[in-house]
Amino acid sequence: MNKAVRTKLFLMMVLEFFIWGAWLPLIYGYLPSLGFSAAQQSWILNTFPIAAIVGMFFSNQYADRHFAAERFLAFSHLVGGLAMIGIAMIKAPAAVPGLAPGESNPNAPFWPFFGLMLIHCLVYVPTLSIVNSIAFAHIKNAQKEFGIVRMGGTIGWILAAWPFTFIFVDWDKVRSVNPQGWIDWLGTVLGSGLTGEALQKGTRWTYIVSAIASFALAAYSLVLPHTPPKKVASGEDRFAWLEATKLLRHPYMLVLWIVAFIDAFVLYSYFNWTGVFLGSSQVGILGNWIMPVMSIGQVAEILTMLILGATLKRLGWKTTMIIGILGHVVRFGVYAFYPQHRDWIILVQVLHGICYAFFFATVYIFVDEYFPKDARASAQGLFNVMILGIGSLAANSVCPYLLQRVFTQNSVTDFRGLFLVPLGFALFAALLLFACFHPPRKEEANLGAEPAPAS
Repeated sequence: MNKAVRTKLFLMMVLEFFIWGAWLPLIYGYLPSLGFSAAQQSWILNTFPIAAIVGMFFSNQYADRHFAAERFLAFSHLVGGLAMIGIAMIKAPAAVPGLAPGESNPNAPFWPFFGLMLIHCLVYVPTLSIVNSIAFAHIKNAQKEFGIVRMGGTIGWILAAWPFTFIFVDWDKVRSVNPQGWIDWLGTVLGSGLTGEALQKGTRWTYIVSAIASFALAAYSLVLPHTPPKKVASGEDRFAWLEATKLLRHPYMLVLWIVAFIDAFVLYSYFNWTGVFLGSSQVGILGNWIMPVMSIGQVAEILTMLILGATLKRLGWKTTMIIGILGHVVRFGVYAFYPQHRDWIILVQVLHGICYAFFFATVYIFVDEYFPKDARASAQGLFNVMILGIGSLAANSVCPYLLQRVFTQNSVTDFRGLFLVPLGFALFAALLLFACFHPPRKEEANLGAEPAPAS
């Protein structure tokens, strides 16, 4: 592939995932500050998985068959950026005395926030497939080149965390210290992060930064290589993913699909609660360092992906996936039993990359290896709906309620009990995979046929 084209595609991925990475980590702690009830928070958080489910139909069945991909990308990010600006302008209502945690403030701006977030997600989520379509259309050797291009997305997510080390800063404190010299000034800034209510108010900047990146990608899309609409072959099944669901009649595929749901629930429990936990009095990480600390997982993901092929060859599908799931058990175990060890909490973020690469990336590779060539894209979409859609939907529906109504009493949160919930689910998923996932050797698999009767 032409080096200039590869660079363009790489930067496209950087901006695409920067947009998402800028606002997602802190939204879970921000929504309660706007006076939303636990149920309202769930509705807002679920705009993304709902859009993921809708996007499977829209991006795969309509958008990439009727629009040039780069123009669709430009329009989507222009609209998505405007929605983010609108969200940033929404302010918290005046406090109402006597409200219990998780109860709705009657003056909370739910409908504007929900509507704008829904608009953003409906136009953003399809672009996750569109950028892949653009990349594959201009890549000559997908196995060798796509990994390098896609790595730009992980780097973009990491980069999204770092502007906030200088945005979420208590500048009054910095001025009062009056540091002398560049080194002293930098040390004072990095050690003067916002906390508490000031951090919650400052979180609106995550949407502004995300909007700036959206506008940048909207403009940048116009210089991407032209990618015309895909032609639909006569008689092509526009809903081929429905055929892919029939392949779940094979027991090991059904088990993997169920485990993918459980692990997705556990993953989004991590996103729901980790930012709040890191900024709590128990851990005490300053507001400007919460997102960089969480981004350690993405750094580890890059490194883990480099050894994934060798790991699969040595350990096999099942063992690799089980290790990925057990990474959640270890991480939530540290959260639950050792919150006073801040260094351990920071170090254990490395496991996020291992959890993602060893399970989710392995699932996608497994599906690509085992499904028939004409059903691979549909099968990937089927697992995408479970991972990005249904699993996320379940976590976002339950997690705000558990945090604010079940495990928080008198403004004190029982983080140990809270984190034992996803720990238990992850342990169950690992045991289910160990006991029930028995794929045949690749050359013996025939997913286009009826499963053999039990002997």
